[in-house]
Amino acid sequence: MTDLMRAVQITELTGPDTALKLVELAEPEASHPLTPGEGVVIDVRAAGVSFPELLQTRGLYQIKPELPFVPGSEVAGVVRSAPAGAAASPGDRVAAFPLSGGFAEVAVAPAPLTFALPDKLDFRQGAGLILNYHTAYFALRTRGRLQAGETVLVQGAAGGVGTAALQVAGGLGASTIAVVSTDAKEVVARAAGADHVLRSGGPWKDEARELGGVDVVFDPVGGDRFTDSLRSLNPGGRLVVVGFTGGAIPEVRVNRLLLTNTDVVGAGWGSYVLGGWGTDTEARVGYLQETAAALEEMIASSHVAPIVGAGFPLEQAADALKLIESRGATGKIVLDVG
Repeated sequence: MTDLMRAVQITELTGPDTALKLVELAEPEASHPLTPGEGVVIDVRAAGVSFPELLQTRGLYQIKPELPFVPGSEVAGVVRSAPAGAAASPGDRVAAFPLSGGFAEVAVAPAPLTFALPDKLDFRQGAGLILNYHTAYFALRTRGRLQAGETVLVQGAAGGVGTAALQVAGGLGASTIAVVSTDAKEVVARAAGADHVLRSGGPWKDEARELGGVDVVFDPVGGDRFTDSLRSLNPGGRLVVVGFTGGAIPEVRVNRLLLTNTDVVGAGWGSYVLGGWGTDTEARVGYLQETAAALEEMIASSHVAPIVGAGFPLEQAADALKLIESRGATGKIVLDVG
């Protein structure tokens, strides 16, 4: 008889208040769509909650699984089983990116997207390690070409990906300017290592320029801040677009780019890593390993230590998503599963 597990499904596209349902499902088989016939089976201890899951409750995310489905792209837990040749072994503590299915007691992830969880981090921190920190490294180092000694301005700096960007920037030898909206969020940004903290409701663009200007802007917010983010850049600066949690998708007046020799670049970590899967898998796996190694060094040097905000039991997944929707979240929001 197949064992059952608790899981949260999205059953309709009506928003977090009504879209989610706690159910019992058969435990998944040791196979994953990216690696058919094999996968790492993980007893989940904590699952990360992110903005894409909120969008999925309304059918607004680019990935639209057939209803009903179990959301949740990142987990931390203990390996139950792993395919031959995988780096992970039964009993190992891991952080993993299953893509979906993470809001459950058992999840399956591809071996290349399953990483050893350093002893310095607990399971809650592990649940915030992959999506946010791999994105931050990809955005800052790969797409933003960040160099030691440069200055990074981080929008939405108290959220999960914002705190990750502050820590990764510091690990890369940059100085950091955080933009936040409240005193409470300033505390979080400073805990994440921000060198300077500015208020989103104040003249932050002018204040950033008084601090010497900005070489790279890390922007997961978009909306009304975008133009002033461009104006804060030094000549040759780069604005890295990570997302649009502010709601509005801004437009670029390209004469600004011409006059100051600045760049606006996109940073879609998921599309970069997964877009080449099947045609250039070896290179994508190599990049994942390179990023994981860089982050392990930053964890060992204490530059990276994921900041966990609110935690919710599995049955309160809707409340976790509503906290993100209200923009009241600080640090990484997690579900405590096992």
